[in-house]
Amino acid sequence: MLLSSLDRYRDAGLLLLRVGIGLSYIGYGAPKLSGGPPMWEELGQAMRYLGITFAPTIWGFLAAVSEFCGGFALVVGGLFRFAAFFLVCTMIVATIQHYGRGDGYAGGAFHSIEMGVVCLSLFLMGPGKYSLDEKLASRR
Repeated sequence: MLLSSLDRYRDAGLLLLRVGIGLSYIGYGAPKLSGGPPMWEELGQAMRYLGITFAPTIWGFLAAVSEFCGGFALVVGGLFRFAAFFLVCTMIVATIQHYGRGDGYAGGAFHSIEMGVVCLSLFLMGPGKYSLDEKLASRR
């Protein structure tokens, strides 16, 4: 009975999760985005573990934008599922890179796997009622 009364706070919990994870992505993405082309090229080298060796600067830029702008989208709950999808893709590449470098699970892959699972879960759940997407949907 006591625990079932917490159901009314489901959207508040989702908001807290969105904001916390979103702020961490903003924190990860900001230095990557502001690092400019040298940073983007280094970041984009991760694509070689997928057999993609062209345009590493563009791939790195897209990863940095995914993290920074995706984090912002999680915080405000706008373009939410779109952002969560791209964050999942970014975390898949990061996981493959860790294994490709020989880092293994404990050497770094665990973090990208965890964040990927969180973003996939958010993608499936949606942003909740305390979100920009919900606010815009209710006006239609």
